[in-house]
Amino acid sequence: MTMWRGTTGRGASRRARRRDTVRLLRAQGRHGPEFREVLPALTVLVLVLCAGVAGLAAGYRALGVVVPFVFLALLAVVVPLAVRALRPAARRRRGRYTAEEIAALDAAGLASAVSRMLRRDGWSVRPPSGDRVRPRVRARHPRGHRLEVVFRPVAEPLPDEDPPGVGPPLLLIVHRGTFSARDARWARHRAGTRLMDGALLRRWADGTPLDRLVDLR
Repeated sequence: MTMWRGTTGRGASRRARRRDTVRLLRAQGRHGPEFREVLPALTVLVLVLCAGVAGLAAGYRALGVVVPFVFLALLAVVVPLAVRALRPAARRRRGRYTAEEIAALDAAGLASAVSRMLRRDGWSVRPPSGDRVRPRVRARHPRGHRLEVVFRPVAEPLPDEDPPGVGPPLLLIVHRGTFSARDARWARHRAGTRLMDGALLRRWADGTPLDRLVDLR
């Protein structure tokens, strides 16, 4: 009986570790989608393939061998174009952005991009809160770090903006431009506050992990 309990405990521990690993990989965007997530697209693909085969058969009977050759030629042109068009969107879903893409985002889009980059680095992220002009992103890391991200052009709260209350021990202020020396002095005297300017943001968007850019301690 004791041996059975120990074996069961080890099996449960392995399953728990596997669930944690899958959860971390999924948060980082490195775990493939579940079957129910790809089922609609797979169904559409099967229907399109069946319709294409039926169309090829009908065209072959009506016009001869020229139809399959024309179809293959179209595939050779269309497929690379489709892959090239879909590649940037897939890259952004994995939390990687070019400098031009970051510069073109509005505040809400930048909050969504930061959420994806945090997930890429292994953080659990809540949906952005606040309005579209002043969004906030809150996240938690498996190592115990808690983070709140705000977006504004200066370090200190704006005159019409409520300052952060008692919350996460670390506040990250993101700005696509450059913080002033006054901003840097203000942040140094405020415990748990970190600044991320445009240069650091572009490196983060390009794939550098957050903990290599910002002191999370």
